[in-house]
Amino acid sequence: MLKRAFGTATGIKLIFGCLFISFLFFTAFVYTSEVPETVSPAEQELALKGKHLWQQNNCSACHQLYGLGGYLGPDVTNVMSAKGKGELYVRAILQHGTATMPDFKLKPDEIQALVVFLKDADKSGKADRSHFRTDPYGQIHQTNTSQP
Repeated sequence: MLKRAFGTATGIKLIFGCLFISFLFFTAFVYTSEVPETVSPAEQELALKGKHLWQQNNCSACHQLYGLGGYLGPDVTNVMSAKGKGELYVRAILQHGTATMPDFKLKPDEIQALVVFLKDADKSGKADRSHFRTDPYGQIHQTNTSQP
């Protein structure tokens, strides 16, 4: 019965017509629905300023963000949510430096911008390098992470 109905030219046109109409409705929904704003425009601007400071001070020469960057300092992707760390920890290090990180003499508004930038990075993902390996030639490969 179904083969007879959908095997004809009219049935095929009906199927493609329904698919096309569904595509149009889905497209209209995607492009007209509002996406809730998660961060205020002021915070977005501050995070962007923090990103520029990150680049200007060449922080990625020593630190990693999402596993990319230098190896002298720690990966700071999730420093804001790491146990025993957080905003106060980051502010203290940015204000005074450490034995291996120099004091960059950052102004309070620059520190705030870097903190907002790191909070934004922390919300956007996790940087776990345990599922990558490096071969003898220095190339990085993803290991099998599927669970049986």
